[in-house]
Amino acid sequence: MARRLRPVGLDFAEVAPVRLVFTATAAAPPEAVYRALAEEVEGWSRWFGAVTLARPTHGGAGREVRLAGGIRFEETIMAADPVRRYAYRVDTTNAPGMRALLEEWALTPAGSGTSVRWTFAADGPAPFRLALRAARPGLGLSFRRAVRALDARLTPAHGRA
Repeated sequence: MARRLRPVGLDFAEVAPVRLVFTATAAAPPEAVYRALAEEVEGWSRWFGAVTLARPTHGGAGREVRLAGGIRFEETIMAADPVRRYAYRVDTTNAPGMRALLEEWALTPAGSGTSVRWTFAADGPAPFRLALRAARPGLGLSFRRAVRALDARLTPAHGRA
């Protein structure tokens, strides 16, 4: 059953009780990475292994996301700054224990490619926070694999091997 989470602002990425931050580098330029994140939402399931469905809602102001295992999210886009960042807050979910969640993808030029920083900012009761911290290695691995898969999809279109 879906539950409504506490609405949070962009500052939650800096002040959340649990902040998991991961970085990876893509050979693709920031414009291409941003486009895949923010404009080609339905493509997420082709490069982020945990995502089984992603689609824009509310005229692009929100998203519906489903993960492997049946977790569902209804989200509000909080920031869509071309080539800089893409952030969204979860409004409703069927994930147990979660009280608030905001994710931010920050993009920085890195040579001819892009440094990608993913911040997973969350709140919930103590057992949820403990479990999320324990899941950090798996989330980091999932993120790095996703960036590699995304980069593999993007780089051929830009003349790279």
